[in-house]
Amino acid sequence: MAHASGRRRRRRRLWLRLLILLAVFLLISLYRSNRVLSVERYIFEDPALPSGFEGLRLVQLSDLHGTFFGEDNADLIAAVAAEEPDLIVLTGDLQDRFRETPPQYTWDLGAAMAAIAPTYFVTGNHEWALGDVPELKEGLEAAGVTVLSNSYTVLERNGDRLVLAGIDDPNGYADQKTPEELAEEIRQEQGDTPWLLLAHRNNLFADRYSALGAELVLSGHGHGGMIRLPFTDGLIGVDRTLFPTYTDGFYTVDGAQVFVSRGLGSSGPSFRLFNRPQVAVLTLTRGD
Repeated sequence: MAHASGRRRRRRRLWLRLLILLAVFLLISLYRSNRVLSVERYIFEDPALPSGFEGLRLVQLSDLHGTFFGEDNADLIAAVAAEEPDLIVLTGDLQDRFRETPPQYTWDLGAAMAAIAPTYFVTGNHEWALGDVPELKEGLEAAGVTVLSNSYTVLERNGDRLVLAGIDDPNGYADQKTPEELAEEIRQEQGDTPWLLLAHRNNLFADRYSALGAELVLSGHGHGGMIRLPFTDGLIGVDRTLFPTYTDGFYTVDGAQVFVSRGLGSSGPSFRLFNRPQVAVLTLTRGD
């Protein structure tokens, strides 16, 4: 009996140690997934890229939801500056409606990014849910950020041209220019000049944005599926569906490509797990 009782105590101690180790592992993972930046580098290869844009470095930030990385976002700013980007794109949801993020948060971040490289912004659903979008855009423009509001700009580099377009989130004005109308405008005014599209919502790529004709769509919104598990594209979609897709990296539909950022923050009471905040760095190449 004494031997059996001793074995039970040893098993209990073993299980207790394992539970403590698991709890520590989860706590460390939870901290890293919500507070420790991950700078991740990608190559986008497309023979249609104008040769003058060979090697262009682009940093994408998305879905901060009012999160700070370091005091006044000092850690995030330093991480972006260290990559020496040629341009920076902010693909929406810098604000969070549940936290009622003040516009100054976005203006300060925009000014810091614009001091590093030319910076471009499109709205996400949370900017519209908070309201005062015209004021937000005006403040960003004053901070040196180019706001692409169902519009485009022509980039010039080494004698070549590349169109960068951006669309407001569908939560915007009911009578706003559609993505299809913007794509047609680009074709009419810029001919066959290659173009990139900033569009917040990853879940609209397959059925809509993939048909617009852009060489690459840059999106966010998916938060990496929030909890990332092996062999999945995330566990929970932002609409609370299970096992979402189009949440991290490159995807192709009928020859069209999208790059989806996992983003940096989380909305309201939600959290990230096994899913570190992402600073995405894309290098463009013709692949010659």
